[in-house]
Amino acid sequence: MTLQVTIIPVTPFQQNCALVWDSETKLGAVVDPGGDVPHILDAIKQTGVKVTDIFLTHGHLDHASGAAELAKALDVRITGPGIADKFLLDDLDASCRKYGFAGGNCAPDAWLAGGDLVSMGGAEFEVLHCPGHTPGHVVFVDHENNFGIFGDVLFQNSVGRSDFPYSDTAALMKAIATKLMVLPDDLTFICGHGPASTIGAERQSNPFIG
Repeated sequence: MTLQVTIIPVTPFQQNCALVWDSETKLGAVVDPGGDVPHILDAIKQTGVKVTDIFLTHGHLDHASGAAELAKALDVRITGPGIADKFLLDDLDASCRKYGFAGGNCAPDAWLAGGDLVSMGGAEFEVLHCPGHTPGHVVFVDHENNFGIFGDVLFQNSVGRSDFPYSDTAALMKAIATKLMVLPDDLTFICGHGPASTIGAERQSNPFIG
């Protein structure tokens, strides 16, 4: 199989919604549909991908507020994030109104925990629980293809925010150090916002990485 990925920037926060698929079977998944659902559906149509699943890294509105609408349009399941983010998903409707977003509450069909394995486009991704930005934040790592989808944990030359009342800076930095920076230097990852990077590049240049 050949894993392919396209980034679909959504919401005024330009969140990196990811469409992941197998180029041979054209089966795939959407990760973090935060909004602009018609735009996501158009991208799916252009690629010809048959989406079988929606996955969420965490419960913030720019990552999850379009999930319920997209799941209904595609008739697919929503999986993730960790159950500790349930309070965020339960409050999406109010958060969307506050920030002028379209979207609403999301009730996943299944929650994720560290060590789970999920399939996206035929590729196996390990789920890593990386709390700190939010309590239930997870990241997805495809070890065979040396590829990850990290949400808002690690960015190019930065790390996720941890100034929310429910955030935990120490937990965030511990997760990065013990779960992400132990991955191969040449592993490429998609961030929740901004350009992609590699573990090696962040090890060398990220000012937050000791």
